[in-house]
Amino acid sequence: MARLLLLVPSATYRARDFLDAARALGVEVVIGTEEAHALAELMGGRTLEVPLDDPNEAARVIVAHDAVLPIDAVIAVDDVGTLVAAEASAQLGLRHNPPDAVAATRDKLAMRARLAAMEVPQPAFAALRAGAGPEEVAAVVGAVGLPCVIKPTTLSGSQGVLRADTVAEAQAVAERVRHIATAAGVDPAAALLVEQFAPGPEVAVEGLMVTGELRALAVFDKPDPLDGPAFEETIYVTPSRLAPGDLAAVLAATSAATVALGLVEGPVHAEVRVRHARASVIEVAARTIGGLCSRTLSFSTGRSLEELVIAHALGLALGETGAQGASGVLMVPIPRAGTLVGVDGQDEARQVPGVTELQITIATGRAVAPVPEGNRYLGFVFARDSTPARVERALRRAWACLEVRVEEGVDDGTA
Repeated sequence: MARLLLLVPSATYRARDFLDAARALGVEVVIGTEEAHALAELMGGRTLEVPLDDPNEAARVIVAHDAVLPIDAVIAVDDVGTLVAAEASAQLGLRHNPPDAVAATRDKLAMRARLAAMEVPQPAFAALRAGAGPEEVAAVVGAVGLPCVIKPTTLSGSQGVLRADTVAEAQAVAERVRHIATAAGVDPAAALLVEQFAPGPEVAVEGLMVTGELRALAVFDKPDPLDGPAFEETIYVTPSRLAPGDLAAVLAATSAATVALGLVEGPVHAEVRVRHARASVIEVAARTIGGLCSRTLSFSTGRSLEELVIAHALGLALGETGAQGASGVLMVPIPRAGTLVGVDGQDEARQVPGVTELQITIATGRAVAPVPEGNRYLGFVFARDSTPARVERALRRAWACLEVRVEEGVDDGTA
């Protein structure tokens, strides 16, 4: 029986879908996590203590474990473990991305530099050093162009990402973004990234790198405009309704970005803007789509996205990878900062025709905060129907049923 090491941050809720996928494929799983004792009972299997915040030490631990209990693949379920998976897999001779390529996906400035070197279409950008005063902010923004977007280089989930339309706004936004990043644990000496705002609709591309070539699995429309000032995502729907020229531009830009970054094996999740058949790469990650959103996808082989990722890592036949039918997900937004009291209307939302599942993933009594301070959603609503338009309509009807109750006054920025 093949054995998979699954790298799981202790705070994630994404592991269950990977565990189910491994079980469906008849693969044994070892859970690698920072707090193995805490997850052992929850995961119901073998665990290994792995310091995910220290890739070199984590790789050493994994290689030592392999000498006793051989491992056939290493997969990370979240951004946190992707570099560890690459380092360990490289040392063990398993399918992997080069560690430097993965490191570039984890640092937005490094990613921009690699894309620029290969002339991949992307927004104009510049670094804003820590301690930059108002005049320096004005100079950087002037070089990049307005409107602009200011963001930390290492956070995800739209945390700390804000738009500015004037120099004065950019000066205030830079200070706010710096505060958010520092509160989230980013080194106060780290630079911020300033990008020219890219107009046009944004889509998400889900793909799989196979021996250096991108195999596109799905393209998700984001029908709610993402124009700022914050960039909270809500609805994803696939297949995309982009015009053929726009869709071709998106896929070409995504493929070019993976080549520029040096990604060669495993999952890819990209965010791309497109307008008049001209694409602009916003971000590329060496992982699957976040949260529980992969549950929107069903492939003609009957496999889930996680099953495809595991099969590829183990060198198993993938079969047909075309997605089946129209589907989508609503990432339930947090309306305000405070303490979550409850989410009413869940039963009504589940009864909406087309809705297949609803999960609230934050427990009542927890502190919550919307983006840009926060980086999580309250939960997920899934829908399937005959067309993307009907899927979107079902998700909006379900959303209208939900009443999120938040007691204001608590905002520790950790939601």
